Amino acid sequence: MAHEHKLEIFRGLWKFKSNISKIWGVFAFLCAVTAVEVVLGIVKPESLTDSHFLAMKTLNWIFIILTLVKAYYITWDFMHMRDEWKSLRRSVVWTAVFLICYLILILLIEGDYIFDVYKMNYIKFDF
Repeated sequence: MAHEHKLEIFRGLWKFKSNISKIWGVFAFLCAVTAVEVVLGIVKPESLTDSHFLAMKTLNWIFIILTLVKAYYITWDFMHMRDEWKSLRRSVVWTAVFLICYLILILLIEGDYIFDVYKMNYIKFDF
């Protein structure tokens, strides 16, 4: 007995007739998010680069959030996590969420430390 996959994304807001059209729909969504990232990376609006939120530029937070959105949809649709048991989905997703938050925390702490070290001239290079 074959297992039927759900043919909608965005919690049923966008429905498809076949798996192939669903794959192309998710691909189009991921391309749109990537295009937004590329345009923001090229243009770098001053309103987003001058403002800071939690010791980091707002533009960097937007990049992190858009990357997490892409990772979520790749896992949810292309890896068929929506068709798995709820406990398996939660164990995979929450583990990834905690690891990503931990890595972001480490990057922020270490980056702030390195910035302070160079700012206070504690280290001088003789190259």
